[in-house]
Amino acid sequence: MATKLYVGGLPYSTTQDELRDAFSQAGAVASASIIMDKMTGRSRGFGFVEMENDADARKAIDLWNGKDFNGRTLTVNEAKPMEPRAPRSNGGYGSGARSW
Repeated sequence: MATKLYVGGLPYSTTQDELRDAFSQAGAVASASIIMDKMTGRSRGFGFVEMENDADARKAIDLWNGKDFNGRTLTVNEAKPMEPRAPRSNGGYGSGARSW
């Protein structure tokens, strides 16, 4: 079963292919993705790598966590499930109605 890893501290110029290539040093990579900002389309500096098995995931954590990657120190750990968020009011702008 594949293990999903969180990868933080990525240089903003990192591509998905570079991320995949780096983590393939630890074993078989099922997928690699860089999280992009919806408004600007630029990298948010983190991503996820799915390793084919637990052993390769542990190797990847040992290989990359706290290590330099193109001038930035990476944080690599097992990804946690995304927690549900409360719905935003006002479309996310401000915190309530104003009385003028």
